[in-house]
Amino acid sequence: MPETRYAKSGDVHIAYQVSGDGPLDVVLVPGFVSNVELAWDMPFSGPALRKIGTFARVISFDKRGTGLSDRTVGVPTLEQRMDDVRAVMDAVGVERAALWGISEGGPMCVLFAATYPIRTSALVLQGSFARLVQSSDQPFGYPPDAVGPLIAAFEEQWGTGAVVGNFFPSAADDPAMQEMFARYERNGASPSAMVGIVEMVTAIDVRPILSTIGVPTLVVHSAGDSVISVEHGRYLAEHISGASYLELPGEDHLTIHQDEAGSFDDIEEFLTGSRPAPNPDRILTTVLFTDIVDSTRRAADLGDQRWRDLLDQHDEVMRGQLDRFRGKEVKTTGDGFLAAFDGPARAVQCAVAASEAVRPLGLSLRAGVHTGECVQRGADLGGIGVHIGARVASLAEPNQVLVSRTVADLVAGSGLEFADRGEHELKGVPGSWNLFSVEA
Repeated sequence: MPETRYAKSGDVHIAYQVSGDGPLDVVLVPGFVSNVELAWDMPFSGPALRKIGTFARVISFDKRGTGLSDRTVGVPTLEQRMDDVRAVMDAVGVERAALWGISEGGPMCVLFAATYPIRTSALVLQGSFARLVQSSDQPFGYPPDAVGPLIAAFEEQWGTGAVVGNFFPSAADDPAMQEMFARYERNGASPSAMVGIVEMVTAIDVRPILSTIGVPTLVVHSAGDSVISVEHGRYLAEHISGASYLELPGEDHLTIHQDEAGSFDDIEEFLTGSRPAPNPDRILTTVLFTDIVDSTRRAADLGDQRWRDLLDQHDEVMRGQLDRFRGKEVKTTGDGFLAAFDGPARAVQCAVAASEAVRPLGLSLRAGVHTGECVQRGADLGGIGVHIGARVASLAEPNQVLVSRTVADLVAGSGLEFADRGEHELKGVPGSWNLFSVEA
């Protein structure tokens, strides 16, 4: 058993372990609950940890709210989980690693790999998904009206190991396996924490960012997976450019029998083979555009000097909010800002806070937020993601923050509330775009 240590992610302690001594660094991101110490005894994780450790240094951790990490932190968003992965990598001293996302750990790995390609050498998605619930444009997944009863059943059975038959049909009649899972569940999360996590999981949708992934990717899925159907794995492989796909026989969610033909050798070959490095100039970024409402009229009313003084105060307030929410100033646009964020929730929160902060100056802002692929040009940003962000901002009303559907989907679980503002044409951008306003 390797030593369990703690990394600090903001004010939250994240439990992690480092095992193996291979030349490659692999961050193993678990499913919806975990316990880094009990994981060594579990048939779906113990063999994986030992196998990966023969060719890599393995960094495993418990997500906030689960296992040995701080528990009383609420339901984490994908953005917070990205912060936790960065904190663990920094604590270990790892600049670049392969991310291996298991089940619910996959969507966060997708977001991380797209946002931080320079820190991601490869991506493995095992038994995972982009969106778990059916929608008008996704016929597979859980029906929306089945989500509530499913969560209620999980809550009632949590801590008994009864769900082992759902995740691993081959072990459904094994009392020892059920007892093992019961202990793992109780030490992974409380029933109420589990409910919150599953509710957040059912709201995740990372489909819009799959096309922005530029690192080598392998998708692994069981053909008869009884929890996350194989259509999810096939969808990931089809929509991530250049992704390799490995479909395994059987109904178990993950490999649990050490003597069966598993995926570990194939994953080892994928991770240790020669792969081209990603282009670090193309990254997934959340952009925030702001501008002052009626700035031309205000400038005419105040005169040049008083207007410049007011703009200086506005810029000072904006920079204070960017620092507060970890935004990066890209450039000013005369009477507004273009800023970049590594997480969409922080960008939205910054936009709301900035709008409130400039009101004592007698100013009103309109703001737009979008998450998409951008091109780094020195200190500047370009690309279609920036163009869309600018168009979204141009449609905002005074004191309104508008966001794209991509942003609304990615901040599930953050507590932010939105109102649907319908479909819009964005000048110079193909198709129609569903926009949402942030509600106070």
